[in-house]
Amino acid sequence: MKTLVLTVIGSDRAGLVEAVARIVDEHGGNWENSQLAELAGTFAGVIEVSVPEPRADELQTALSSLDELLTVAVHSAVAPDSAARRQVTFTVLGNDHPGIVREISAALRAQDVSIDHLTTQTRDAAMSGGRLFEATIVARMPASVDVESVRTELERLAAEIQVDIALAE
Repeated sequence: MKTLVLTVIGSDRAGLVEAVARIVDEHGGNWENSQLAELAGTFAGVIEVSVPEPRADELQTALSSLDELLTVAVHSAVAPDSAARRQVTFTVLGNDHPGIVREISAALRAQDVSIDHLTTQTRDAAMSGGRLFEATIVARMPASVDVESVRTELERLAAEIQVDIALAE
């Protein structure tokens, strides 16, 4: 079996997931993992599928038939990093302003922390009338990285950009 990662994007409408799933199934593929969402009227997602090696090219060609509905990009999966890493979760909460994701992701990169999953949202602040920014970050860090040094750097950054960042191991 060959593992493929599909990225899909298009105007949101009923039947998009079914159209992709049908083509994957018709080519002997199996839908493994996915993250799909509608954001501002646009449907977007990342889908991991496995398919018999001899049918991978055929599946890729068939997915191009969705061009009227979705833009689909197909990537061959890459073997995961085998270095020992531990998983950590960060939560971020603060008044929304430009640059929060850029600052936090740069701080994590500087510590060799790799983001596996990032979800963000903004919402109205109940008391202040402004917008709140919330994020949950699931990341992997090398065993050689000191958790306390990451925590210290994130606390420094949180004070600088005026957000709360909590680290849960």
